[in-house]
Amino acid sequence: MAGEQVWFVTGASRGFGREIVGQALERGHRVVATARDPATLADLADERLLALPLDVTDAGQIGEAVTQAEAHFGAIDVLVNNAGYGYLAAVEEGEDDEIRALFDANVFGLAALIRAVLPGQRARGRGTIVNISSAGGFAGFPGSGYYAASKFAVEGLSESLAKELAPLGLRVLLVEPGPFRTDWAGSSLRQSPIHIDAYAPTAGVRRRTVHATSGTQAGCPARAAATIIDAVEDANPPFRLPLGESAAVTILRELESVAADIAPWLARARAADVPLLEEVPA
Repeated sequence: MAGEQVWFVTGASRGFGREIVGQALERGHRVVATARDPATLADLADERLLALPLDVTDAGQIGEAVTQAEAHFGAIDVLVNNAGYGYLAAVEEGEDDEIRALFDANVFGLAALIRAVLPGQRARGRGTIVNISSAGGFAGFPGSGYYAASKFAVEGLSESLAKELAPLGLRVLLVEPGPFRTDWAGSSLRQSPIHIDAYAPTAGVRRRTVHATSGTQAGCPARAAATIIDAVEDANPPFRLPLGESAAVTILRELESVAADIAPWLARARAADVPLLEEVPA
């Protein structure tokens, strides 16, 4: 993926999306920057930038944005599925409408964009899909079960997609950030108004911690964006890209925990198969 590329970035008004747009332009790429309100991108004016309105939960807008991008630049080489948000609640505290809205943005919108962009990438025999997941898409935490579920869905979809696209010369990059100084834990974060006392020591503590640390997280969005672009431009990129020390530690510990959990039951697990028929003596 060396040389100039056309990047299509969702959720470009702030956070990772904003940084990826700015740095991709600095590296000489052409960029389609999308946001619910494209006026938020006005200060990024550049002849190599096309700003478009896009609500990823609106199927009509997805089709229109992809059509305009391909007509303007001739291709979409890199799709960055960055749009989405967080939702905090113990599982029992979740609200039906909020849960469905979360999945519409974090999962179904992402999948719809992939389906819209892939025909062009397949026809050209080149392209990268970048899906922004989370360390919370690899290991669940109390208080963010529904957010984790949406990102676990992104992880499973990305793993299958990568295997489907590899023979076609297309690539998938699954990005798993830890806590970063974006607006994820700020004004874009949604929380259930329901608080059940029984979950105060678990989900309740996490809610307070996330809110209290907003703006002071260890992760730097500019550094994250640079690493993502480096990975896309690399001749041998990873499939899974944790970002930040916290994410790396979380994922490695989860792998160790899974192995330790399975080990004592491995023989019993294998014994659940239908027994092999014994060979009949000749």
